[in-house]
Amino acid sequence: METIETDYLVIGAGAMGLAFVDTLLTELPEATITIVDRHAKPGGHWNDAYPFVTLHQPSAFYGVASLPLGSGRIDSHGLNAGLYELASGPEVSAYYDQVMNRVLLPTARVRYFPMSEYADDGRIVSLVSGVETQVRIARKTVDSTYLGTNVPATHTRKFSVADGVRIVPPNDLPHLWRNPAAMPRHFTVLGAGKTGMDTIIWLLNAGATPDMISWVAPRASWFFNRKSVQPGQAFFDEAIGGQLRLMQAQGQASDAADLFARLEACGYMHRIHRDVLPEMFHYAIASEAEITVLQRITDVIRQGRVQALEAGRMVMERGERATAPGTLFVDCTATAVERRPPVPVFQPGRIVPQMIRLPQPAFSAAMIAWVEAHVDSEAAQNALTTAVPLPDGIADFPRAALVNIFNQGAWSQHPALMQWINNCRLDGFGAVVRDVQPDEADKIAILMQLRPAAMAAMANLQKMIG
Repeated sequence: METIETDYLVIGAGAMGLAFVDTLLTELPEATITIVDRHAKPGGHWNDAYPFVTLHQPSAFYGVASLPLGSGRIDSHGLNAGLYELASGPEVSAYYDQVMNRVLLPTARVRYFPMSEYADDGRIVSLVSGVETQVRIARKTVDSTYLGTNVPATHTRKFSVADGVRIVPPNDLPHLWRNPAAMPRHFTVLGAGKTGMDTIIWLLNAGATPDMISWVAPRASWFFNRKSVQPGQAFFDEAIGGQLRLMQAQGQASDAADLFARLEACGYMHRIHRDVLPEMFHYAIASEAEITVLQRITDVIRQGRVQALEAGRMVMERGERATAPGTLFVDCTATAVERRPPVPVFQPGRIVPQMIRLPQPAFSAAMIAWVEAHVDSEAAQNALTTAVPLPDGIADFPRAALVNIFNQGAWSQHPALMQWINNCRLDGFGAVVRDVQPDEADKIAILMQLRPAAMAAMANLQKMIG
């Protein structure tokens, strides 16, 4: 058995793992890193994603800090027109291949073991050959898989499907052309999250009419308005002004429902159906144009989650529904990021990257790497990297928002860290604030209100969560 030595062993070559490695290589120039991943290529769940997936946040602040993703253009057409580009799934996969082969491996300080898994006793085991490599870790193990990502192609369904019922993940939809004689006469999309939204929009763009689509949406969802997460000076009022309006709402709301109503009123968030009060919030982002398209679907089924698909009917938590002959079910029920309890990011001999600013996994992992490189004690490291609990329903949002604000306050007291944040492209907004000119009175007026608004928000959010 071959034995290798490394300073850091990173489990997982997905978005968080690669963002961590990229920054650590820059901040610790002598460190050596070994990466182990079960996939054949870097990029984690992007290798399994449906082919028409795109980012739902701008490409400008996704990926790794050292290599831009995309060209920084503003889209001129489509449902994202007027906003910064969103990389497609294939673009993201190609990007991570470049990160590994043109950025990380050429340093000669990174080893990469694809299609392998790490055993806790120090063995890297090839899934192809079974060949084992013993690894001696001088510093720490980095488990970037704690926030596991589930996608439709790989998740396990939580409902039964009878023989003869046609059901596919969204990955299979672009291949329906191969058998025109079996083209479905009706599509029933299962799941109310971003995957279900993407699938409906794809079906409509592919030629399906709204009456050909039924949408099983057990819970309605709130969405960030994509206008409010745009980088660049042209979007200062939407982004930085939006942050001010967010904190003002957090400082004034009486409860979670009131908070979301205020955020909808100021244009920071929106929902698809105005007659349904959403219960779900997963930090999904949608443009106004996407919301308008989704409103074309009138057969929205809200009878709870599907329990069983049988011949001619769906069995749900709150009743049954007959299904038309020739229906194809599209399974979009994967939960995306698992809701696991937050744990300390820094532990003895171990780092567990989690989101320390929602909803930015890449920025979070990169900043955790910076803290590892520049902050000495474990207690001081954890004081800067409190994991934000991932919300499921709207009642969870105040706690997540409070931790976000708490972390930002801790960072603001660390000048070297703030300098890194303001110069890190994954932050997205630090440079926007940094580049405000002394004669831009309107922008300065917004900036002057941020700190008192944050203090009021922190006090009120603590009341809201009891």
